[in-house]
Parts: sequence; C-alpha cells; structure tokens
Amino acid sequence: MSENCSHNCSSCGENGCSGRTQEQTSFLEPLHPASSVKKVIGIVSGKGGVGKSLVTSMLAIAMNRRHKKTAILDADITGPSIPKAFGLDDEMVGMTSDGALMMPVKTMNGISVMSANLLLENTTDPVIWRGPVIAGAVKQFWSETLWKDIEYMFVDMPPGTGDVPLTVFQSLPVDGIIIVTSPQELVSMIVAKAVNMAKKMDIPILGVVENMSYLECPDCGKKMSVFGESHIEEAAKEQGIKVLAKLPIAPKIAQLVDAGKIEYLEENWLEDAVLAVEEI
Repeated sequence: MSENCSHNCSSCGENGCSGRTQEQTSFLEPLHPASSVKKVIGIVSGKGGVGKSLVTSMLAIAMNRRHKKTAILDADITGPSIPKAFGLDDEMVGMTSDGALMMPVKTMNGISVMSANLLLENTTDPVIWRGPVIAGAVKQFWSETLWKDIEYMFVDMPPGTGDVPLTVFQSLPVDGIIIVTSPQELVSMIVAKAVNMAKKMDIPILGVVENMSYLECPDCGKKMSVFGESHIEEAAKEQGIKVLAKLPIAPKIAQLVDAGKIEYLEENWLEDAVLAVEEI
C-alpha cells in the first residue's frame, strides 16, 4: 500500500496494492439484465486531436457492415463528436416504456449510439462537470442504457490517462484497446503513456492506428508526409505492439464528417484493425 493511499480504491489504478481486500479487486458495473454486450473495445489516445473519434466511428461502421450488431459509447463527455459525424445532432435519447432505461439513438445503418450530446437540448451547450460527475455519467451510459444484443461496443474515450479512462478500464469489461496517434516526434512518448496505463490495468492492447499519416497527391499518387516522417513503426516495435493502420489526410473524410454522413465513407483502411477486433 502506498504511503499516500487515500483508501478510496475506486479512484486508484494500482491493481497490485496489498491493501485491497478480495472484495475490492473488482469495480465492474453490472449491465442491466435487459442488456447484452459481448465485446467491449476501447479507443484511446495519449493526447487530443489525433482522430480518435474518427477511428471509433470507422471501426463501428466496418463491423456493422459485417452484419454485427454494433454500438458506440461516447465516453468523451466534455467533447462529444460522435453524433455530429453520424448526423444525429437533432436526435435525443429516449426512455423505455417503464422509464427505467435510456434508449440509444440509432444511426442510418443501425449502429446504437449513446453520447452526452444526445441528452442536450442544444448541441453547443457545454458540459461543465467535475471529474467524478463525468465518470458517473460514463457508468450510467453503460448500466442504465438498454444495449440490446450488442456484439461489439466501441468506447470513444477522452484523451490522456485521467478519471474517465480509469473509470472505463475499471467499470467496463474492456476486452482490448486500440491506440490512436499521429506522426510526430513525440509519438513514442504518447504511445508509451497509453501502453503503460493499459498494462497497469491488465487491458490487452490490440495495436496502434496512425491518423493523418500522409497526404496522397490527386494527380501523381505520391504520398507526402505533411506532419513529418512517421515514427510509428519504431514506437510500436519498442512497445511490442502492432501497427494496424496508417490513415491518410483525405478531404472527403472531413466533408463526410461535417455533413454527418460518415457512414457513406467507402474505404478499407482499417481492415487489419477490424480483424484484430474479431480475433479477440
């Protein structure tokens, strides 16, 4: 037990603490008996702005196209962008007939989505909550939502290693994570932070996806490294994980996201990532 121990095990990421009793070792939040989720995949990043929500959306779409019942739990409570990408800005979460559970909103092709923005009257209203309240909301999204026969749930987590990622790792039965990053010099440090947190929490790492990896010239097809040469291969090798994909900078992606039509994107850039999820 650390000398700085607060004796609040629910907010601690130290799984090997000798001060925990057997009953304290699990903080998993139970699903409602009416819900069913088979596999939970966390999409994480060490820093913001790397396209984590985009990768979450694309993975859910790819799995949905394989005729799997798919869901997205948007755990990025203060910066939810999933509803916008799927054109759900005017939708709001409903309730079951008995008022006991929230009903996720369905996308055009049937992906179930739960997000803080689907609870707000105005999508531009800020969520000004402290960490424990945000963590509590994530638990409610999991346990107080009717997740009906979901085969794959993708959890879009906020960046970093703070309250909400810790809550997800401890409260949800996460089967594996995919780390999203970008081609910058500090990528090895950022990836290492995410990897080390996952290892401390005993969460399997499926691999890493590099977003904004290159820009392809529309005339000659040459790939240009806009943000500098990629270092993801070295970083992944150093951490003993796989590189699952390198996503390009493509104007059509931004156009479809802005239009709320991400489900119209027809690309197989994440094929290896989808296979990694299926192999769990």
